[in-house]
Amino acid sequence: MKKDIHPRYYPKASVHCACGNTFTVGSTKEFIETEVCAQCHPFYTKKEKVMDTLGRVQKFKDRAAKKRVLIKKKK
Repeated sequence: MKKDIHPRYYPKASVHCACGNTFTVGSTKEFIETEVCAQCHPFYTKKEKVMDTLGRVQKFKDRAAKKRVLIKKKK
């Protein structure tokens, strides 16, 4: 096996979520920041929550509203 081609492995890498949850995992990065974890993800918590990053949901709603207006004008 070749030497020095594999990244360094951290068996106690720290993971910090935006919700405030922290835990340790094994990783090639020493510190990991994430937006969603098992404590706050809607699938695991059974709570519906819209994760709007960069206004994607609002952009979709705006496009859908424009289509409705165009369809009404055609009729």
